[in-house]
Amino acid sequence: MTRKAQTTQALATLPEENYLALRDFDLGATLAEEMDGLNAFFERIKMPSGDTLVFQLPSENPEEPEIKKEFTAVILYHHPIRAYFKGKYDGSVNPPDCGSLDAVTGYGEPGGDCENCIYNEYGTAENNAKACKERRRLYLLREGELFPVMLSLPPSSLKELSRYLMRLLSKGRKSYEVVTKFSLTKAVNKGGIAYAKATFRAARPLTAEELPLIAKLSEQIKTLSSNVGFEEADATEEGLHPIQATNTAAVFQQTA
Repeated sequence: MTRKAQTTQALATLPEENYLALRDFDLGATLAEEMDGLNAFFERIKMPSGDTLVFQLPSENPEEPEIKKEFTAVILYHHPIRAYFKGKYDGSVNPPDCGSLDAVTGYGEPGGDCENCIYNEYGTAENNAKACKERRRLYLLREGELFPVMLSLPPSSLKELSRYLMRLLSKGRKSYEVVTKFSLTKAVNKGGIAYAKATFRAARPLTAEELPLIAKLSEQIKTLSSNVGFEEADATEEGLHPIQATNTAAVFQQTA
C-alpha cells in the first residue's frame, strides 16, 4: 500500500475520540509526498483579543474559524520563543528584527544573550511592556485529527501553563502523555484592562496503545519545530507559521 493510500485509509477510519489512527500515518513521509515544492505550514489556534472567552480553531473554511469556549488536545511539544520588531504591526508578513527559538540566544539586530538584552526589560514598549515579546509555542494534536496545530501562548498565560505542567510532573506524567483540556478565564491587569488567559487541566491519560504513537509524533514535531520560521504573528495573534525547511523529507530522516 502506498503512503498516500495509507493516509487516505487513516482519514477514512479516523475515530472521533482517540489517536489510534496514527498507526497508519507518517507525518514526515506524508508532507514530503504531498507538499513537495509547496509551502507547508501549521495552522494555528488563536487566543482571543480583549476579554472574549473563546478560541478560534482552524476549520474547513479559513474565513469561518470554529469558535470554541474549550477544546481538548495532546501537547506534542512546547518551547519558548522571543521576537523583537522595531516597528508596530502593519499587516505585512516579515521576520522579526531579532528572534530566538529557545529564548536564550537571539539572532538578528541586536542579537546575542536574550536575558541581558535591553529589549528584555519592562518599559521598553508601550504600557510598560517588554519590546521583545516572550511566548510559548505549543504543538497540539486534537482528537479526531492527524496533523498538529499550533497555539502561541502570550506571557499572561505562561504562569497557568507552568502550574499545570508542575501538577502533571508531580504525578509522574509528561505533557504528551495526557489529553489536555484548554479553557479560558477572565483576568484584569494592573492597569484595569480585562483580558483572557488560558487555563489547563488533564482530561484523561493516554492509553497504552496511544502513548507510543504520540511519542513518535512528538519526536518528529520536536525536530520539525526548529524549521518553523517567525512572522508578525509572534508579536500579535495574526497569521500562519510557515515551515522553513527546504527539504521536508530530510528533516525527518533523523526520526525515521
